[in-house]
Amino acid sequence: MKTKANTTSWVVTGLGAAVTAVGATALSGPAAAGVIGFGAAHIVLGVLDMFRPTIRNRS
Repeated sequence: MKTKANTTSWVVTGLGAAVTAVGATALSGPAAAGVIGFGAAHIVLGVLDMFRPTIRNRS
């Protein structure tokens, strides 16, 4: 189960990096700032999710 959670975190982080790169290179003005912020938020949330403790069910 840990592998799937870690993979999801990497996907969210990578998606955030891609969105940030697009915002920094392809856009200009206020739209670029919004897209860069949106991507940066995904990067931060993906990294935080990697360090979040997991809850194990005892069944």
